[in-house]
Amino acid sequence: MTRVLVVEDDPQLVRALVINMQARQYGVDAAPDGATALRLAAARQPDVVMLDLGLPDMDGVDVIKALRGWTRVPILVLSARQASDEKVAALDAGADDYITKPFSMDELLARLRAAVRRVEDVPLAPTTTLVTTDDFTIDLLAKRATRGGHDIRLTPTEWHLLEILITNPGRLVTQKYLLQEVWGVSQSNKTNYLRVYMAQLRRKLEGDPSSPRYLITEPGMGYRFEG
Repeated sequence: MTRVLVVEDDPQLVRALVINMQARQYGVDAAPDGATALRLAAARQPDVVMLDLGLPDMDGVDVIKALRGWTRVPILVLSARQASDEKVAALDAGADDYITKPFSMDELLARLRAAVRRVEDVPLAPTTTLVTTDDFTIDLLAKRATRGGHDIRLTPTEWHLLEILITNPGRLVTQKYLLQEVWGVSQSNKTNYLRVYMAQLRRKLEGDPSSPRYLITEPGMGYRFEG
Protein backbone atom coordinates (compact mmCIF):
# COMPACT_ATOMS: atom_id res chain seq x y z
CA MET A 1 0.00 0.00 0.00
CA THR A 2 1.29 3.46 -0.92
CA ARG A 3 1.47 5.64 2.20
CA VAL A 4 0.81 9.39 1.90
CA LEU A 5 1.55 12.03 4.54
CA VAL A 6 -0.83 15.02 4.25
CA VAL A 7 0.49 18.19 5.89
CA GLU A 8 -2.39 20.68 5.98
CA ASP A 9 -4.03 22.79 8.72
CA ASP A 10 -7.48 23.08 7.11
CA PRO A 11 -9.48 20.20 8.69
CA GLN A 12 -12.16 20.20 5.94
CA LEU A 13 -9.57 19.82 3.18
CA VAL A 14 -7.74 17.13 5.17
CA ARG A 15 -10.99 15.19 5.57
CA ALA A 16 -11.73 15.40 1.81
CA LEU A 17 -8.18 14.27 0.93
CA VAL A 18 -8.23 11.39 3.41
CA ILE A 19 -11.64 10.12 2.19
CA ASN A 20 -10.63 10.32 -1.49
CA MET A 21 -7.25 8.67 -1.02
CA GLN A 22 -8.44 5.91 1.30
CA ALA A 23 -11.18 5.09 -1.24
CA ARG A 24 -8.35 4.46 -3.74
CA GLN A 25 -6.42 2.21 -1.35
CA TYR A 26 -3.81 4.74 -0.19
CA GLY A 27 -2.70 4.69 3.43
CA VAL A 28 -2.95 8.24 4.83
CA ASP A 29 -1.42 10.03 7.82
CA ALA A 30 -2.27 13.68 8.50
CA ALA A 31 -0.27 16.41 10.26
CA PRO A 32 -1.72 19.88 11.08
CA ASP A 33 1.68 21.61 11.38
CA GLY A 34 5.33 21.35 10.38
CA ALA A 35 6.68 19.89 13.62
CA THR A 36 4.15 17.04 13.58
CA ALA A 37 4.89 16.48 9.87
CA LEU A 38 8.63 16.05 10.44
CA ARG A 39 8.02 13.68 13.36
CA LEU A 40 5.51 11.57 11.36
CA ALA A 41 7.76 11.52 8.29
CA ALA A 42 10.59 10.02 10.35
CA ALA A 43 8.33 7.52 12.13
CA ARG A 44 6.11 6.41 9.21
CA GLN A 45 8.50 6.75 6.22
CA PRO A 46 5.74 7.80 3.75
CA ASP A 47 5.99 7.17 -0.01
CA VAL A 48 4.68 10.67 -0.88
CA VAL A 49 4.27 13.92 1.10
CA MET A 50 1.49 16.42 0.27
CA LEU A 51 2.40 19.74 1.84
CA ASP A 52 0.61 23.06 2.34
CA LEU A 53 3.06 25.99 2.50
CA GLY A 54 0.98 28.07 4.92
CA LEU A 55 1.35 26.16 8.19
CA PRO A 56 0.70 27.62 11.65
CA ASP A 57 4.14 26.93 13.15
CA MET A 58 6.64 27.18 10.26
CA ASP A 59 6.84 27.92 6.55
CA GLY A 60 6.27 24.94 4.29
CA VAL A 61 9.54 25.70 2.44
CA ASP A 62 11.41 25.07 5.71
CA VAL A 63 9.60 21.73 6.05
CA ILE A 64 10.78 20.81 2.51
CA LYS A 65 14.38 21.74 3.38
CA ALA A 66 14.23 19.70 6.60
CA LEU A 67 12.87 16.65 4.76
CA ARG A 68 15.45 16.97 1.99
CA GLY A 69 18.15 16.77 4.67
CA TRP A 70 17.51 13.02 4.88
CA THR A 71 14.94 11.75 2.37
CA ARG A 72 14.21 11.82 -1.38
CA VAL A 73 10.47 11.14 -0.86
CA PRO A 74 8.35 12.93 -3.53
CA ILE A 75 6.88 16.18 -2.15
CA LEU A 76 3.72 17.64 -3.73
CA VAL A 77 3.05 21.21 -2.64
CA LEU A 78 -0.60 22.32 -2.28
CA SER A 79 -0.83 26.06 -1.87
CA ALA A 80 -3.03 29.10 -2.39
CA ARG A 81 0.11 31.14 -3.12
CA GLN A 82 -0.04 32.11 -6.80
CA ALA A 83 3.22 34.09 -7.17
CA SER A 84 5.75 32.36 -9.41
CA ASP A 85 8.70 33.28 -7.14
CA GLU A 86 7.04 31.39 -4.28
CA LYS A 87 6.55 28.36 -6.52
CA VAL A 88 10.20 28.57 -7.56
CA ALA A 89 11.29 28.82 -3.90
CA ALA A 90 9.37 25.62 -3.07
CA LEU A 91 10.74 23.76 -6.11
CA ASP A 92 14.29 24.99 -5.43
CA ALA A 93 14.00 23.75 -1.85
CA GLY A 94 13.30 20.27 -3.22
CA ALA A 95 9.55 19.97 -3.95
CA ASP A 96 8.70 17.70 -6.90
CA ASP A 97 5.42 19.29 -7.95
CA TYR A 98 3.25 22.35 -7.17
CA ILE A 99 -0.53 22.44 -7.29
CA THR A 100 -2.33 25.76 -6.77
CA LYS A 101 -5.54 25.86 -4.69
CA PRO A 102 -8.34 25.52 -5.53
CA PHE A 103 -7.67 22.31 -7.46
CA SER A 104 -9.83 19.45 -8.70
CA MET A 105 -9.50 16.15 -6.83
CA ASP A 106 -9.01 14.34 -10.17
CA GLU A 107 -6.01 16.52 -11.04
CA LEU A 108 -4.51 16.05 -7.58
CA LEU A 109 -4.89 12.26 -7.73
CA ALA A 110 -3.35 12.22 -11.24
CA ARG A 111 -0.32 14.17 -9.94
CA LEU A 112 -0.10 11.80 -6.98
CA ARG A 113 -0.08 8.74 -9.28
CA ALA A 114 2.63 10.38 -11.42
CA ALA A 115 4.81 11.03 -8.35
CA VAL A 116 4.48 7.42 -7.22
CA ARG A 117 5.26 6.18 -10.75
CA ARG A 118 8.43 8.27 -10.94
CA VAL A 119 9.73 6.63 -7.77
CA GLU A 120 8.80 3.13 -8.94
CA ASP A 121 10.56 3.73 -12.27
CA VAL A 122 13.91 4.40 -10.56
CA PRO A 123 15.83 1.10 -10.55
CA LEU A 124 16.85 -0.07 -7.09
CA ALA A 125 20.58 -0.05 -6.45
CA PRO A 126 22.00 -3.55 -6.13
CA THR A 127 22.53 -4.57 -2.52
CA THR A 128 25.78 -3.00 -1.43
CA THR A 129 28.30 -5.40 0.07
CA LEU A 130 31.42 -3.21 0.02
CA VAL A 131 31.32 0.36 1.34
CA THR A 132 34.44 2.50 0.94
CA THR A 133 34.89 5.96 2.45
CA ASP A 134 37.96 8.21 2.75
CA ASP A 135 38.59 6.84 6.25
CA PHE A 136 37.47 3.21 6.31
CA THR A 137 36.17 0.24 4.30
CA ILE A 138 33.32 -2.06 5.34
CA ASP A 139 32.87 -5.49 3.74
CA LEU A 140 29.35 -6.56 4.77
CA LEU A 141 29.69 -10.09 3.34
CA ALA A 142 32.98 -10.85 5.07
CA LYS A 143 31.89 -8.88 8.17
CA ARG A 144 35.21 -7.05 8.04
CA ALA A 145 36.08 -3.42 8.74
CA THR A 146 39.45 -1.92 7.83
CA ARG A 147 40.97 1.49 8.46
CA GLY A 148 44.37 2.56 7.18
CA GLY A 149 45.06 -1.01 6.10
CA HIS A 150 44.37 -2.43 9.57
CA ASP A 151 41.42 -4.56 10.67
CA ILE A 152 39.02 -2.96 13.14
CA ARG A 153 37.44 -5.23 15.72
CA LEU A 154 33.69 -4.64 16.02
CA THR A 155 31.37 -6.42 18.44
CA PRO A 156 28.28 -8.25 17.04
CA THR A 157 26.06 -5.43 18.33
CA GLU A 158 28.23 -2.76 16.71
CA TRP A 159 28.10 -4.73 13.44
CA HIS A 160 24.32 -5.01 13.56
CA LEU A 161 23.93 -1.26 14.12
CA LEU A 162 26.46 -0.36 11.42
CA GLU A 163 24.89 -2.77 8.93
CA ILE A 164 21.43 -1.20 9.29
CA LEU A 165 22.79 2.33 8.82
CA ILE A 166 25.11 1.48 5.90
CA THR A 167 22.39 -0.35 3.97
CA ASN A 168 20.18 2.79 4.25
CA PRO A 169 22.66 5.44 3.05
CA GLY A 170 21.53 9.02 3.50
CA ARG A 171 18.28 7.90 5.12
CA LEU A 172 17.24 8.74 8.67
CA VAL A 173 16.87 5.52 10.67
CA THR A 174 14.76 6.18 13.76
CA GLN A 175 15.88 5.41 17.31
CA LYS A 176 12.78 3.26 17.77
CA TYR A 177 13.59 1.15 14.68
CA LEU A 178 17.22 0.62 15.74
CA LEU A 179 16.24 -0.34 19.30
CA GLN A 180 13.66 -2.80 17.98
CA GLU A 181 16.00 -4.35 15.39
CA VAL A 182 19.14 -4.60 17.52
CA TRP A 183 17.82 -5.11 21.06
CA GLY A 184 14.21 -6.14 20.49
CA VAL A 185 12.94 -3.20 22.56
CA SER A 186 11.27 -0.02 21.43
CA GLN A 187 11.14 1.96 24.69
CA SER A 188 12.54 5.42 24.17
CA ASN A 189 14.14 5.28 27.64
CA LYS A 190 16.69 2.84 26.21
CA THR A 191 18.19 5.43 23.85
CA ASN A 192 21.29 5.53 26.10
CA TYR A 193 22.15 2.09 24.61
CA LEU A 194 22.27 3.72 21.20
CA ARG A 195 24.35 6.67 22.36
CA VAL A 196 26.96 4.37 23.92
CA TYR A 197 27.28 2.11 20.86
CA MET A 198 27.27 4.99 18.36
CA ALA A 199 30.07 6.65 20.37
CA GLN A 200 32.05 3.39 20.19
CA LEU A 201 31.50 3.08 16.43
CA ARG A 202 32.60 6.68 15.88
CA ARG A 203 35.72 6.15 18.02
CA LYS A 204 36.65 3.16 15.87
CA LEU A 205 35.68 4.52 12.42
CA GLU A 206 35.60 8.31 12.33
CA GLY A 207 38.69 10.47 11.75
CA ASP A 208 37.31 12.96 14.29
CA PRO A 209 34.74 11.20 16.54
CA SER A 210 33.67 14.48 18.18
CA SER A 211 32.71 15.91 14.76
CA PRO A 212 31.42 12.86 12.85
CA ARG A 213 31.42 12.87 9.06
CA TYR A 214 29.76 9.48 8.41
CA LEU A 215 27.65 8.49 11.43
CA ILE A 216 25.35 11.48 11.85
CA THR A 217 22.95 12.13 14.74
CA GLU A 218 19.53 13.65 14.00
CA PRO A 219 18.73 14.98 17.51
CA GLY A 220 15.63 13.40 19.04
CA MET A 221 14.94 11.32 15.92
CA GLY A 222 17.70 8.89 15.00
CA TYR A 223 20.87 8.37 12.98
CA ARG A 224 22.07 8.53 9.38
CA PHE A 225 25.02 7.10 7.47
CA GLU A 226 26.56 9.49 4.95
CA GLY A 227 29.02 7.68 2.66
